[in-house]
Amino acid sequence: MLKRLGAPGPLALLLLLCPRLCLSQPSPPHLVLVLADDLGWNDVGWHGSEIRTPTLDALGASGVRLERYYTQPLCTPSRSQLLTGRYQIHTGLQHEIIWPCQPSCVPLDEKLLPELLKEAGYVTHMVGKWHLGMYRKECLPTHRGFDTYFGYLLGSENYYSHERCINIVSKNITRCALDFRDGEEVAVGFENMYSANIFTQRAVDLIANHQTEKPLFLYLALQSVHEPLQVPEKYIEPYSFIHDENRRKYAGMVSIMDEAVGNVTKALKSHGLWDNTVFIFSTDNGGQTLAGGNNWPLRGRKWTLWEGGVRGVGFITSPLLKRKGVESHDLIHISDWLPTLVSLAGGHTNGTKPLDGFDMWKTISEGKPSPRKELLHNIDPLFVDSSPCADTSKSTAPQSNYFSWEDSIFNTSMHAAIRYGKWKLLTGNPGCSRWFPAPPLFNKSKTLSSDPPTKKLWLFDVVNDAEERNDLSEQYPGIVKKLLSRLQHYYKNSVPVFYPDDDPRCDPGATGAWGPWM
Repeated sequence: MLKRLGAPGPLALLLLLCPRLCLSQPSPPHLVLVLADDLGWNDVGWHGSEIRTPTLDALGASGVRLERYYTQPLCTPSRSQLLTGRYQIHTGLQHEIIWPCQPSCVPLDEKLLPELLKEAGYVTHMVGKWHLGMYRKECLPTHRGFDTYFGYLLGSENYYSHERCINIVSKNITRCALDFRDGEEVAVGFENMYSANIFTQRAVDLIANHQTEKPLFLYLALQSVHEPLQVPEKYIEPYSFIHDENRRKYAGMVSIMDEAVGNVTKALKSHGLWDNTVFIFSTDNGGQTLAGGNNWPLRGRKWTLWEGGVRGVGFITSPLLKRKGVESHDLIHISDWLPTLVSLAGGHTNGTKPLDGFDMWKTISEGKPSPRKELLHNIDPLFVDSSPCADTSKSTAPQSNYFSWEDSIFNTSMHAAIRYGKWKLLTGNPGCSRWFPAPPLFNKSKTLSSDPPTKKLWLFDVVNDAEERNDLSEQYPGIVKKLLSRLQHYYKNSVPVFYPDDDPRCDPGATGAWGPWM
């Protein structure tokens, strides 16, 4: 005999009537993204560097280290792809960077990551380096989705005076002026204060004052470790065993950056945000060997399409990860952060132009296969190597004519590279082709390329040959043909390069500060 149930109580009735409203939903996570500047593959402890990075080592070990993670080889391209989720061939920024006097910025019809996160209910803050154009106020961070901004607009400056000196060719003058902003206003009173400390303190203050009714997005784009090589002496002293002066100063700069990241994570923990935070650390490109950086054993450096220019140091850590203490060897690109973070935020990308990035959260957090099978590194029809290697190849070996058909598919004189699965194809002049051991290990015989100067096509299995030493283009003509076809597809669907001449009206002589002039 069935027992008759009594009338439901008030709480049960409430749950029956409004289950979706009454059951608590997880709060969207706080999102913190720290971008280092010019940090090389061999500049962190977990890659065997002589430079000590205990904070970064520990954070990476507690999360997921991204060992096949790619950026662009330069500042502006990486930052633009981070915030748009789109390849630079689709924004016109495929050639070099935005220089101080160029009337250029990330196209104003592109919807950026902070705008999408604001739509999802986030408070959005940016601290540090912008380098995405500033000739008009509409280009500034606070017009592109950030509630607040504190930092500098150009690509580099003095770490203490926060000034940048530029040769304005059309006026035949060199102008030195302040490049420091709080919102849209010039920020003064920070002379003789080291940028890593200033930016970290602002980030800590933003965390301390955050009202947790809304989730936080903090984008901290550090000046460290871009040249000029400047750092307080106490950070250099532990590296007296490094005899190369540039490398020794650079090591000190990496150490203060490591300390800065630790101060940010401590603030997140002490103010109760850490347990619901997703924390991302990334470089913006490979290390610049001309200014202390190192990418050994990878080939090339910043400005090149070799692995040393584009394979980036990165990790993600969070209590929200389903797997921790692991390495990811999935193909991940800096353009993937936009769809990944917007998805985590519970937002949508409906208002963007077609994205080149993928949502990688399940790949990173759960180990699911990466949705990314292909990666376009770049196609730059205007490329000129502004810093060619010294002692370039002296090989007189003849260039093979095996690929008599190659230019019928794609102009292989063009600076370009593409990745598909384990394969990477490079064409044209990829940039300085040497390998650069860290200075204490320097052995010239190990570093020179044997490629003839006329060579303009390479194919590597970069999963098994990350150092790009064994060109397989003649063994796998079918793969070459397929990847050339993909390059041609991308080139055909790219927008024209936008690289305007300098505008002399950029001259900050009247104001004493770099900033919008139109």
